[in-house]
Amino acid sequence: MTTTTQAVRSTGAFGTAHTRVEGRDKVTGAARYAGDFPFDELAHGWLVLSTVARGRIRTVQADPVLAMPGVLAVLHHENAPRVSTDYMSVVGPPDPSLGLFQHDQVPYVGWPVALVVAETSEQAREAAEALVVDYDEEPHDIAFHAGHPGAYLPAGSPAGPAEVVKGDVDDALGRSAVVVDEEYTTPEEHHSPLEPHAATARWEAGRLDVVDSNQSTVWVAGELAKLFSLDPAAVRVRSEHVGGGFGSKGVRPHQVAATMAATVLQRPVRVVLTRRQMFTLVGYRSPTTQRVRLGADPDGRLRALDHQALSLTSTVHEFVEPSAAFGRPLYAADAHRTAFRVVRLDLPTPTFMRAPGEAPGSFALESALDELAEKCGLDPIALRVRNEPAVGPVSGLPFSSRNLLACFDEGARRFGWADRDPRPGVRRDGRWLLGTGMAASTFHVGVGPSTAAVTAEADGTYTVRINATDIGTGARTALTLVAAEALEAEPGRVRVHIGDSDLGAAMFAGGSMGTRSWAWAVMRAAADLREQLALGGDIPPDGITARSDTAEAVAALAKKERHSFGAQFAEVAVDVASGEVRVRRLLGIFAAGRIVNPLTARGQFVGGMIWGISMALHEEAVRDTASGAQVGPDFANYHFSANADIPAIEADWVDDPDPDDPVGIKGIGEIGVVGTAAAIANAVWHATGVRHRALPIRPDRVLTAGGGTPSA
Repeated sequence: MTTTTQAVRSTGAFGTAHTRVEGRDKVTGAARYAGDFPFDELAHGWLVLSTVARGRIRTVQADPVLAMPGVLAVLHHENAPRVSTDYMSVVGPPDPSLGLFQHDQVPYVGWPVALVVAETSEQAREAAEALVVDYDEEPHDIAFHAGHPGAYLPAGSPAGPAEVVKGDVDDALGRSAVVVDEEYTTPEEHHSPLEPHAATARWEAGRLDVVDSNQSTVWVAGELAKLFSLDPAAVRVRSEHVGGGFGSKGVRPHQVAATMAATVLQRPVRVVLTRRQMFTLVGYRSPTTQRVRLGADPDGRLRALDHQALSLTSTVHEFVEPSAAFGRPLYAADAHRTAFRVVRLDLPTPTFMRAPGEAPGSFALESALDELAEKCGLDPIALRVRNEPAVGPVSGLPFSSRNLLACFDEGARRFGWADRDPRPGVRRDGRWLLGTGMAASTFHVGVGPSTAAVTAEADGTYTVRINATDIGTGARTALTLVAAEALEAEPGRVRVHIGDSDLGAAMFAGGSMGTRSWAWAVMRAAADLREQLALGGDIPPDGITARSDTAEAVAALAKKERHSFGAQFAEVAVDVASGEVRVRRLLGIFAAGRIVNPLTARGQFVGGMIWGISMALHEEAVRDTASGAQVGPDFANYHFSANADIPAIEADWVDDPDPDDPVGIKGIGEIGVVGTAAAIANAVWHATGVRHRALPIRPDRVLTAGGGTPSA
């Protein structure tokens, strides 16, 4: 039965701040993460990674290690179980790095070459560090730069075609009175969630049981079944609590390694990655070089928008950082051309990282828009408003909703933008030069098919079962509120079970699509259950259950441009004598659908904006060209914003429910980081009169660039 249009009496669950339903368990230590679960006869695996950038394994000197205390096995290419990578996963062909220990080839530094298994984690680590692996080295190339001769146009990406063209860009640029033509760069960046990647695999009653930290148990279970040629029903993956993911916690080598060792030893095996290993094994954001060309009339109306981006991929698996796609839905122009290219290098494969494409793409395009506003003598907001599209600028499709102008208006009012002196380098507070900047943001809105079950229990409570994953976003709490609203029940009467592949198919936690997808399924099942309960009668001891599957409804959605939008405003202080940049104020106003829980939603927005501060001023992974290895893959050398770097951040939203979604949700997990780095970079220009087109804006770069008047 279909009941999604039936009127529901509000219980006040939506739109009111609710603390996390699992909050007490987390702060008291009762919440168990993947590395916390006890198992009898648990063994521990430690991955050994290659130390050469390219070559072949000549020998693995396992015998001395096998003689060490507690060592149970050393798995490598000569004795590991065989697996298959000849299949299609939910995101395309699997990364061949999942085919652990299947051959002697080494395509990059950090390629897994062996797994040492021992009775304790300490024994496994000591033995792994003692293992000697001999290599025949080959020449390697890790040099990423604009104009690399190996760059090519890929077939496409999750963001769409690699190249989209509308109109004649070169002709439109030639007819433009004002032109911006600049190159922008962003560095290699890493996820590094607080909880390390961990997996424990065991065989129980002929079934593979894996306790893991991931962003989709059904995804991991399906991949393991294909890799090991198992019946999908013979694999169960559980992920009860996850301490952050940000795109990195998909299917990774440690899960495969744990499964291999559990199969060989016939006992539970746990593999936990170290922080340094996470810098190699779980993906990262590719560096980018981006050329942006904008052509406009004197009044700022865009004639041409040309955004070309280059990122890297490995030699074994293609991944595309679709930076140039950011502007496709954002600004009207007579001619559009956006394209992203990749170059294959002897480096680990990049992966999805919070706002893939949009985060680096927004820095380039929103910086270029600021430069265009300067050349046209226009206020940066006025320039953007002047190029506001009525329909998708490239697609021609209608927007499901587009409330970007309201974000500009509300943000400008609250930030005090009207009082801004547009001249750069004129405001000072002692030794500090002050500046303000802004940028627009957008992130696509998606939804995936999901199944859910909602049960009315005999004791008057309700149980929701859906294979969602809460990676720290507050999804458990949001789904509790969605169910309570649909059931016309108090949230305290609703229990939500998630993170278990046995619960059925559901969307993964990624792309800002998780809560939207799961809420749709929960809403449908809860509404159907409410109809059944309306028929009256006693509830049996095992309860009354209603189930939903949103596959048909999702497939039937009309084609539209579906996006969340936002506007970020930043004030910075710059000391050109020391090169120090401080963010003093940061405000984000978002149009991101119906906000289910303001408390956790604000945390998501603010968290994303903190990422934006890190991106603008701190984060940068550096590689040694001789070895191919990352320099300092740890928190002592990879810098990110600490508490002292973070000002009072404000995040709020305007009314923007999605009319095509039964709950009105869009998605909020990623849009906070989009545009923030550009707003900060634009503020640095306003403070100093010097434009920084390379991130991060380090003190040495500020010193080299100069600007303003150094303090005495």
